[in-house]
Amino acid sequence: MPKLVQFVYQKLLGKDLQRVRRESQEFLASDEAQGPDLRVIVVLLAATACLVFQSYIGQPSGAPWVARALRWVGLASWGDGLLRLLDDPHTRELTRMVYWAAARAISYVIVPGVCIKLVIGDSLLDYGLRVRGMLGSVWIYLVMAAIMIPPVLAFSTTESFQETYPFYNLAADEPLWPKFLIAEFCYVLQFFALEFFFRGFLVHGLRRRFGVYSVLVMMVPYCMIHFQKPLPEACGAIGAGIVLGLLSLKGRSIWWGAVLHVLVALTMDFASLWQRGLI
Repeated sequence: MPKLVQFVYQKLLGKDLQRVRRESQEFLASDEAQGPDLRVIVVLLAATACLVFQSYIGQPSGAPWVARALRWVGLASWGDGLLRLLDDPHTRELTRMVYWAAARAISYVIVPGVCIKLVIGDSLLDYGLRVRGMLGSVWIYLVMAAIMIPPVLAFSTTESFQETYPFYNLAADEPLWPKFLIAEFCYVLQFFALEFFFRGFLVHGLRRRFGVYSVLVMMVPYCMIHFQKPLPEACGAIGAGIVLGLLSLKGRSIWWGAVLHVLVALTMDFASLWQRGLI
């Protein structure tokens, strides 16, 4: 390990990751670890199901499946209304964003939350939702923001970037209010859901069994959800996922990671609009 990386690792993470490693070793040496690990089984199976749901049903293209399910439970008018909103050119873009964000709330927060509370029997606070001690590490995230935002601004000049962002397709003569800003609000909320799922549910749900390596387990699906994004972003997700995962282990909190994610994402969106002359 290069001396600079080793120095940063020891100063920023060493003590906390040693705690994680020690807790994992104590669990693995216990009688409880010798049988099936319910926590690991539930977390991995639930995470897989949620990712499948998000990929096939959670995208607007999956709305017909939702409409069929609503008809089956006697809510045909709701399903038909959803399809009409997605088909109407005046409401399509905003409905698409609201649908996508709502699906992420279900697959990234509600399902994991139910598994944590009702199946595993843990406290949600133990899965990255603690706020105590957050201020002590805020400077780390500020440094990360200062490192990440300049490349985003530089990359915003590329064609692939402008074709991808923002997710809400703002028309040339469309004002930011109300539809675009409502869509951005939904966009922001889904990042908190995403951080809870990857840096909370997966990392903290697996750390007892895998210790620090739970971050690497989480990083694989996290990178894969970026496969439809531009190549530099997909590659960047590897490093960002690892760093945010380690910091979640360090502070037992996902909140600053979510704020950082939102800051970078909003920078991407508004930089794209600025490059295209829409703001």
